[in-house]
Amino acid sequence: MYVLGITGDAPTAVRSQAVDRVADRLGQAGRVGVVRYDATIADGAASRPERQGGDVTYELGADGDWAATGTGLSVRDALDGLANDCDYAIVDGVDRLTQPQVVIGGPAEAVDDPLAIVEHPRDLDIEATVDALHECEPYETLASLVETVTDAPEADRAGAIATFTGRVRAKDDPDDVRTEYLAFEKYDGLADEQLAAIETDLAERDGVFAVECHHRTGVVPAGEDIVFVVVLAGHRQAAFRTVEDGIDRLKDEVALFKKEVTVDDEYWAHERP
Repeated sequence: MYVLGITGDAPTAVRSQAVDRVADRLGQAGRVGVVRYDATIADGAASRPERQGGDVTYELGADGDWAATGTGLSVRDALDGLANDCDYAIVDGVDRLTQPQVVIGGPAEAVDDPLAIVEHPRDLDIEATVDALHECEPYETLASLVETVTDAPEADRAGAIATFTGRVRAKDDPDDVRTEYLAFEKYDGLADEQLAAIETDLAERDGVFAVECHHRTGVVPAGEDIVFVVVLAGHRQAAFRTVEDGIDRLKDEVALFKKEVTVDDEYWAHERP
């Protein structure tokens, strides 16, 4: 799933025009989810008066339409929920989103390297924005990758799904200095080709029907997931072996560079003796 943020000082109604324009265009290529941030919800001003208790309320329509209200949901939680079913997500009204963003009405100081900065939604070059979005890293979760492999043509023959999730470890030992985050950079083009080659090679094994690998880039805070390997296979033995080989090959063969930032130091892993 590709994620695009819409932010800036433009009024909500104006930003909504940009959201609608982008959603209409992306909707031609796939399913689109929208996450709207409204700070007034925090004090209850925008809560629904008819809500009757409970932490989450879903309203379901006969034709499959739905709406939800609740508490304790972050932007990341919302994106995780959309990733299973959507090809695209638009996040409206969040200044410091780690995914690519478009700025409407300025300022752009809070956004690193925006895809576009325009005064009004009508000034936004939709095709150029969509093309730029497709050059960015997609948003994947373990659940979304599992969903992908279960759609494989030979899924009916599969009796096993094995997965590996790698995460940022804050400490290796109790007395270690705490790691705040890892930052990953990839060798553009080459890393993606290497990752795709590993997936293709592993998927050609007897009894293996689909393989998906994903490694995040950019800043990944302590406690968050970094890398996923998902294998769909006929039996558990092939699934387990292929997952292990997949993560080993990814770490050994893919051109990724890791910087570790602790509370008192930072260094690139390949430069440390």
